[in-house]
Amino acid sequence: MSIFQAKRYRIKEVLPQTDDNVMLRVKTRLNPQPGQFVEVSIPGVGEAPISSASCNNEFLDLNVRIVGAVTEAITKMKKGEQVHLRGPYGRGYPMDYLRGKNIVLVGGGCGVAPLRGIIEFIDKHRMDYKEIYLFFGFRSPADVLFKDEIDDWSKKYNLNMSVDKAPEDNPFNCSVGFVTKLLENAELSTDNTEVLTCGPSIMIDKCIDILKSKGFSDDKLWESYERHMKCSTGKCGHCMINGKYVCMDGPVFRHDEVKGIDE
Repeated sequence: MSIFQAKRYRIKEVLPQTDDNVMLRVKTRLNPQPGQFVEVSIPGVGEAPISSASCNNEFLDLNVRIVGAVTEAITKMKKGEQVHLRGPYGRGYPMDYLRGKNIVLVGGGCGVAPLRGIIEFIDKHRMDYKEIYLFFGFRSPADVLFKDEIDDWSKKYNLNMSVDKAPEDNPFNCSVGFVTKLLENAELSTDNTEVLTCGPSIMIDKCIDILKSKGFSDDKLWESYERHMKCSTGKCGHCMINGKYVCMDGPVFRHDEVKGIDE
């Protein structure tokens, strides 16, 4: 089966996350590497690129945020129905290169989903990596993704979590404020440490500034670009920025590859 041809896969579970995020667990052995994505389509409705939120050979977790007609239709699918997937595509996070290093993951909102795939990968190869630091930010406690996994992550890794605001209860007892503030206040050694980010571009830009002020060089910073990748094969040019195809050259880039790119 060509990665350019969509194939039908059965939805194993539908796992609601928040008011506007739903995770589909699809029975497939496609197994994208952390940071890669697949194209999810519904005939007669359309197609959308969705990053993998898992890393295993048994199923594929796809966290879908409702941002339009296609994603809304995807989130309304039921357990047992079949969804069309093609892929995986793109360049993900360099997990082989990162072996033996300390890793800092910084994610905001639905940008935490691809980082969840990294965590699952590290879980399976824990002895290959050193200290793991997680900096995750969400809009509010109600918007926290993967709520039932937060406690487990806090036990296994150095978890730092914040919500922009907590108008009601704060069941996670986490900081209130932007995740960039947590990063700014953190004591992080640059020695043998690399940082992987995913989230809104304004968050990533701020994180890059903070990390560079702490002494991190451009070649230790990795970021995932958000673009609507239409063909995913570098043919349509829809996702090109300054001569780079996000669907093929990315979506994960090392900062020295893309710094200065005009958004």
